[in-house]
Amino acid sequence: MTLSTAPRLLLVHAHPDDESLWTGGTIARYAAAGVQVTLVTCTLGEEGEVIPDSLRGLATDAADQLGGYRIGELRAACAALGVSDHRWLGGVGRWRDSGMAGVGANAHPRAFAGGDLAEQAAALAEVIADVRPQVVVTYGPDGGYGHPDHIRAHEVTMAACGAEVDRVFFAVTSRRATEEGVAALAGRDGLPFRLPGPGELPVTDDAAITTTIDTADVLSVKLAALAAHSTQVSVWQGQDGAQAYALSNGIAQPLPPAEFYLLGRGAGDGAGTDLFGGLQ
Repeated sequence: MTLSTAPRLLLVHAHPDDESLWTGGTIARYAAAGVQVTLVTCTLGEEGEVIPDSLRGLATDAADQLGGYRIGELRAACAALGVSDHRWLGGVGRWRDSGMAGVGANAHPRAFAGGDLAEQAAALAEVIADVRPQVVVTYGPDGGYGHPDHIRAHEVTMAACGAEVDRVFFAVTSRRATEEGVAALAGRDGLPFRLPGPGELPVTDDAAITTTIDTADVLSVKLAALAAHSTQVSVWQGQDGAQAYALSNGIAQPLPPAEFYLLGRGAGDGAGTDLFGGLQ
């Protein structure tokens, strides 16, 4: 990084756990390097499927208290990653998890995906004006895998980011790194998850990826952050050092030693291995 002012990174994520799943290694790496990292979370993740049997009473079809519980999970993940500045878009609980496309939760009056885009963008613009980040990270136009809240997070971010933001990046997953990681998990003793079939994990062709962030040294930090989201994520560490995680579907996902991005806005010179690379 060659910035003349202190580097500031802002990430916009739809639900608690997305920050760790998509960008946990990046956050940990830059926070450890002294970068000011601000995380904006758009909903409490009320519609998530609960993994532990002992906590399933929190779900929407029971007590509907999952959102409040996930506040604590996110706080623990932020502590693990080194995030000292976390904010809820519009204030805690302003927008509710919309759930996947076509489900009844989309019709909730506070559903994030159906909310007022202008209001949501104005709330994020206030954060941007306060933090003054040079770099902002969110999802691409498809939300990474089509979730309505991820798509709306992209729309809100692009509407809120003006000329004061030098670069906007979209977090993606590498096809090559995912396939290599899954192949390495095949045949591992004790793996409690099933391996994914063709097309089950969202991936991006590597030819499209503009930026690769080396996260090998902070994989243990990312794993700790994932473990903090225990209602949503199960983590596994094999005796031989292999690592994997799974969501409620029980499909094994590898932890590659890097995280990947597409440059969505701004000049890309110097950004191949550093979100701030080449910025003045």
